[in-house]
Amino acid sequence: MRDVYIFEYLNEAEFKKRERSVKKYNMFAFKKLIFDFYPEMKEGNFLGNKVGEDKEMNTISYELSLPTDDLFVKVHGEIVLHYDVYTNKNIILLKTITPEDLLIEGHNTELGAYKGVMISKENAEKDMFKINLLNMLNGKK
Repeated sequence: MRDVYIFEYLNEAEFKKRERSVKKYNMFAFKKLIFDFYPEMKEGNFLGNKVGEDKEMNTISYELSLPTDDLFVKVHGEIVLHYDVYTNKNIILLKTITPEDLLIEGHNTELGAYKGVMISKENAEKDMFKINLLNMLNGKK
């Protein structure tokens, strides 16, 4: 029988806030995370890019990019799950989901959208400028 890994959290309350924000603003990414990625990870198939390893602690760090709209990626960056695997304890430590600031802001207040992309209330003008610039470069209005 294969080893089954269990999930633990670096800070469960903060992680769940970010996870709920992903659910609210990007349902497709949330569904892939819950129904595809988490079950694969529990079975020992670690997804994403290996970004570090600590031989002393027997941990391997990974970053898994979640499916996101191209325009969102250009404005805010990719939605990335950061996690560590404790190979000797069969534990997956879920650390965070980035972009942290935007996801926490989306959890605390209702974010608006501009031309189909969610925008931060704190940086609304900057986000709208980026969206307009990207649309102009792509020949859209």
